[in-house]
Amino acid sequence: MPAELKVLGACPLDCPDGCSWVVTVRDGKAVRIRGNPDHPYTRGALCAKVNRWLERAEQPDRLLHPMRRTGRKGEGRFERVGWDEALDEIAERLEGVVREHGGEAVWPYWGTGTLGYLQGLEGYSGRRFFNVLGASAHDANICSAAGAAGLEATIGSPGGMDPQDLAHARLLILWGTNPLTSGHHVWAFVQAARKAGAHLVVIDPVRTRTARQADEHLAPLPGTDAALALALLHVVVGLGAQDEEFLARRTQGWEEFRARIAEFPPERAAEITGVPADRIRALGERLARTRPTAIRATQGIQRNAGGGSTLRVLASIPGVTGDWARLGGGLSFSTSGHVKLNKAALYRDDLRPRPVRTLSMSRLGEGLLDVRDPPVKALFVIAANPVGSTPHQGRVRRGLAREDLFTVVLDQFPTDTVDYADIVLPATSQHEHTDLHEGYGHLYLTWNEPAVAPPGECLPTAETFRRLARRMGLEEPSLYDSDESLAEQLLDSDHPWMAGVTLDRLREEGFVRMSVPDPFLPYADGFPTPSGRLEFRSALAAAAGADPVAGYTPPAEVADAARAARYPLALVSAASHESLNTQFANNPELRRRQGELSVRLHPGDAERFGLRDGQRVRVANDRGAFEAILELTDQVRTGVAATTKGHWPKLSGGANANAVVDERDTDLGGGPVFHDTRVEITAIPDDQKDAR
Repeated sequence: MPAELKVLGACPLDCPDGCSWVVTVRDGKAVRIRGNPDHPYTRGALCAKVNRWLERAEQPDRLLHPMRRTGRKGEGRFERVGWDEALDEIAERLEGVVREHGGEAVWPYWGTGTLGYLQGLEGYSGRRFFNVLGASAHDANICSAAGAAGLEATIGSPGGMDPQDLAHARLLILWGTNPLTSGHHVWAFVQAARKAGAHLVVIDPVRTRTARQADEHLAPLPGTDAALALALLHVVVGLGAQDEEFLARRTQGWEEFRARIAEFPPERAAEITGVPADRIRALGERLARTRPTAIRATQGIQRNAGGGSTLRVLASIPGVTGDWARLGGGLSFSTSGHVKLNKAALYRDDLRPRPVRTLSMSRLGEGLLDVRDPPVKALFVIAANPVGSTPHQGRVRRGLAREDLFTVVLDQFPTDTVDYADIVLPATSQHEHTDLHEGYGHLYLTWNEPAVAPPGECLPTAETFRRLARRMGLEEPSLYDSDESLAEQLLDSDHPWMAGVTLDRLREEGFVRMSVPDPFLPYADGFPTPSGRLEFRSALAAAAGADPVAGYTPPAEVADAARAARYPLALVSAASHESLNTQFANNPELRRRQGELSVRLHPGDAERFGLRDGQRVRVANDRGAFEAILELTDQVRTGVAATTKGHWPKLSGGANANAVVDERDTDLGGGPVFHDTRVEITAIPDDQKDAR
């Protein structure tokens, strides 16, 4: 019988579930992957995407060797080179850029392809190297920046309730989140609550997989959620159901916020959101009488001009009802704020020779085309595919096409972004390297042990930067720390929640729950704000240029009447069931299941615009366009067009939904506005279809 080994690891993807997995290795080959049955959150199951992880790692389009560009930027023509040759060229070009323009002309652009602390975004793998060069800082704002900033202004941290405690709720509101597609493991705790009698409400412009399972579904216009939330509180306060004791002891600015609530009766919110006033009033009455109430909101809800304000108001609801003090009550957005690792020791920002500027991940086109003093002359793209994932696709392409820009891409597959690289470096897959992970939807740290040797000449990202530092003759000793040493430095935290969490224990057990109190009520006794209270009125928000009092900030495009007259549909581009961001979008089986890029529209809107089901259509505005197959369905509310993100442009007619999204910031946190976009949809004539 062949030797068989079970290796514990961690899913690296940009998903709150942070799964623990088990890889079965037989004679040095990974033959099976499954969810770890011993992990209290993963519970033995992986998603439809990650179930194909090993198959994906062996796809014939896997990048296995360093390559140098031979064609024009964007063509994707390369020749194979050796690691020595590739590193020599990178070192020479980097030294020239730093010598002529200074370190800030170098932009390390980390993405969410892996969230690992050693090889990925959470630890900004290679950050020490770039700090020594004095490179520009990278604001990885593309995921949850607005919501995190809104929560920090209100409760002092982006960390919310433990999602496992959703099981104790009696009213559960899934607000702008679709866990049956994105982060399905929380559903077990939702179902436990329902079995105990909880009422489940889903609030989403689209009747998603999750919404179809709910007791109740409300469909507001994208970006109007804060107005709806304020109207629910209007009903609560009108019934005198606010928790006066909690408000007096644990909040700041209640009278001002109460006045703000008074501005949003259900009738006004109905005009703003499109949700009937009687539906708002009924849910408000249920909220008033049901304790505990838990709200689960994830990243999609905050990707509009008022994203930060939205999370401020949502976090205020359990402040008014007192649910922050109850097990099973509060808001679940992220648990990252509760992870007290020693990130400063890992990042080593003290290695920078001087303070540096910060460049925005979601404004890559602007950074490459408009930024001066100095201009960006060298770009490292690490675990990212910005051509497919970043706003204003046309500007991103124009920026990457600059011949005076030296671009290095570390990746596993030939993405649209790889096509613009000068040098491509092959990166390892998760089961081929060491890493340490948190889950931003639970309270466990997870260790990833490599299960197999990397194929071809693939290298872990941390090792790539060790080799590059050596090639450039950099003398800072910490640049050469091993992965294990980096992990130990990261775990060297004196916070009580990290007590007992060691590298030896993680390697032995695979995962460890942080030493948080049990039960975990993070804000029952106070909040980590300047006042120690939940701040309905926030000096932090005011300092950022926002209204000091939590309220409704309208979406910039969706609520713009003049723009609506030209572009009558609000576009949302939600997560796909078959891909995660742009990962897995090149997997043949998952592409087959997903089908062509499509856009869904309510039949009433289709009739208004003279469109038919199954037509090939053009979705466009003044920034760009993409083509899709039209699907008519009443699962999308009127006035909204719904598509999915993550399609590789070069596999989808040359563009995806980000061709029409603007490079604008949210009100707080500088996040992107993917769901604050207006478009028109027109049929593509048959002769143009043939030409395509």
